[in-house]
Amino acid sequence: MAKSKVYPLWLRVWHFLNAALFICLIITGLSLQYSGETSFLIEFETAIKVHNICGIILSVNYILFLIANFISGNYKHYFSNFNGLISKSFIQLRYYLIGGFKGEEKPFQPTVDEKFNPLQKITYLKIMYVAMPLLIISGFGLLFPEILIDEFLGESGLLYTALLHTIIGFLLSLFLIVHIYLGTTGTTVSENFRAILTGKNELEDK
Repeated sequence: MAKSKVYPLWLRVWHFLNAALFICLIITGLSLQYSGETSFLIEFETAIKVHNICGIILSVNYILFLIANFISGNYKHYFSNFNGLISKSFIQLRYYLIGGFKGEEKPFQPTVDEKFNPLQKITYLKIMYVAMPLLIISGFGLLFPEILIDEFLGESGLLYTALLHTIIGFLLSLFLIVHIYLGTTGTTVSENFRAILTGKNELEDK
């Protein structure tokens, strides 16, 4: 294998900005849920202002990602080679849960055309093209509640929107934790983190 440039500068800048914004949103989001006079978290009024600002920046950053992803052709790593994707994902999951701890070889090596393993592909597809839009849309619904439906099944539209936003935010927070952990599962602990910093990673030629 040879080192190839697989993470262009725009993607690395987006990645770190997105991570920083999301960490800020997690902290302020928790503060909105649990702030009180004796809480160590951020004061409610400050938390809601920072949360809203970070949410708007995250939304703009996401739109820029979609545009750059399409123009650069990076989208092909998300939308190609779906043959046997589910079964291959279980093979990769087994490696993460068992094989990696036993020193087994990775079942799917990254290539120039396929830099994501099957589990990464199916996860990133759901995160970037389902969860993120839902998070952003529900966030704007909470920011501008006048655009929401007044009532649905006997409950306010605001309640359903807040519930959706909280659930998606919680799931994405779990993804962030797992994502950081899996970043340590390269040949060395720092290999994957160094790759996203430099843009280069070990890829097979085919």
